[in-house]
Amino acid sequence: MQISEIIENFELLDDWEDRYRYLIELGRTLEPLPEEARTPTNKVQGCVSQVWLVTHWQNGRASFVCDSDAFIVRGLLAILVSVYSGHTAPEILAIDALQIFRDLQLQEHLTPQRSNGLKSFVERIRHDARQVLAAT
Repeated sequence: MQISEIIENFELLDDWEDRYRYLIELGRTLEPLPEEARTPTNKVQGCVSQVWLVTHWQNGRASFVCDSDAFIVRGLLAILVSVYSGHTAPEILAIDALQIFRDLQLQEHLTPQRSNGLKSFVERIRHDARQVLAAT
């Protein structure tokens, strides 16, 4: 799903309970993470929930497979995957995904722990992009 479509859908939902339900639905759209990918290396540090991320690079563009043990976190991850997927490392480093969450008014409705986890996930994606740039 494209981020523009997600933003449009959020704008249609006035009630925060409906927005949370939509987040959970978005989480269900994530590609399942194979059990063998749930390793310490793929685990995102700084998240209260269990969160794993695998970044794939093909033709200089990123794709992601991720998972969490929390439904709402899976929805947040689905948004981030839609924001970053298909972009090059320099493009990823230029994207302010947290601004998108502020625009959606999501950050003000997240617990401090979830906000910190969200920042950790974004930083992990940015770290992977920096590694690709350093290798070239």
